Amino acid sequence: MGVQLSSTAKELAEILWREHTVYRERSGGVVIRGEHVRRWISLAPAGSRDEVLVRAGRILDGGTTAPARSEAVVPLSAGTDVLAATCRRLLAEAAADVVRVAPGRAVPGRPDQSGKAARPKGSGKHTSFGSWVILACVAGVIALYVYSTAMHG
Repeated sequence: MGVQLSSTAKELAEILWREHTVYRERSGGVVIRGEHVRRWISLAPAGSRDEVLVRAGRILDGGTTAPARSEAVVPLSAGTDVLAATCRRLLAEAAADVVRVAPGRAVPGRPDQSGKAARPKGSGKHTSFGSWVILACVAGVIALYVYSTAMHG
């Protein structure tokens, strides 16, 4: 099953993505990583001899993999085309979950709704300490100018 799973994964990787990495897991499964699309697919032996568990998820910043967003059991005898269609469906579900989970992030192809630049976290209506220091320096320069003008003028 391991050799058949590995060769199926390589065929599947060629169908799904031009750029990919295929490697074997410790558990005996095979992982296909598409770094350019930030997604991964895992193929692992399922309950019966002919079935494979297909899981899909996303790749996080830094290259770590997020837990699987969706999974399905597919018979290996169904062929690579059926397996590829299942993988595309699972990848689409994983992508839809990401958009649903992160409503604050901009959706590709749509302009930012607010039209405002994003402010750094923690900034609010309160004036920061640095701003108070600058205001005090400006007030001191003005006071010094008024004092020197009054004394020499």
